[in-house]
Amino acid sequence: MSAPLVAVAHGSRDPRSAGTVHALMDVVRASRPDLDVRTAFLDLSAPRLGDVLAGVHQDGHDRAVVVPLLLGRAFHARVDVPAAITEAARRFPRFDVRVADVLGPDPRLDRAAWRRLVAAGAEADDPELGVVLAGAGSSHAPANRLVDDVAARWRAGTRWAGAVAAFAAAAEPDVPAALDRLRAAGARRFAIGAWFLAPGLLPDRIVEQARRHVADPLIAAPMADDPEVAELVLHRYAEVAELGAPALLPQAL
Repeated sequence: MSAPLVAVAHGSRDPRSAGTVHALMDVVRASRPDLDVRTAFLDLSAPRLGDVLAGVHQDGHDRAVVVPLLLGRAFHARVDVPAAITEAARRFPRFDVRVADVLGPDPRLDRAAWRRLVAAGAEADDPELGVVLAGAGSSHAPANRLVDDVAARWRAGTRWAGAVAAFAAAAEPDVPAALDRLRAAGARRFAIGAWFLAPGLLPDRIVEQARRHVADPLIAAPMADDPEVAELVLHRYAEVAELGAPALLPQAL
């Protein structure tokens, strides 16, 4: 029997966020109906990761694979997830909990964010379009560079006036500064791409800032339940569960 897949998202006070995560996991289940797939959250939403792992153990499983629904290796991946796994190991010493890598970087995320942007009305051959790829932001610089790298690839592959990353918190530039940079580069129309899995307070903040700063920006939806995101979740699971990889140490996250 395959180890259950426990997908863990950050969590939010905004109920749309948890609803979107559950929708994503429904796509995962549809792709792998043979697999026991469970959803957990680190904070602000229920059920919490520790409770879900306890339930897996109580259901008679001797192992589980945790897949962090996180786009980069920022604080939650490096601290919160390992702490929860350490606590599960303390409570259930013979319970083998393995941790997959975070979702990003991966081309499937790039393509999912791109599809949301195109669905919002962005065209790759529009030389007057400036695109902001907006993410949460982190004090961990490598997590921010992932967003910068995606924006750079978009910039290189289009005729846009520009494409730059911006962040809701903890990193620069913010959305207004990024829009000013694009306007200076010749952009006359603007679009906001979403480096988010789900809606919530930070994506709403970004949209509000953009609409205050420029007229009628195109707004892309979060990646949410895009089929390639679901495929990526299963790929991260398989890297650990089906290929016999060892559990990741907390510092490796």
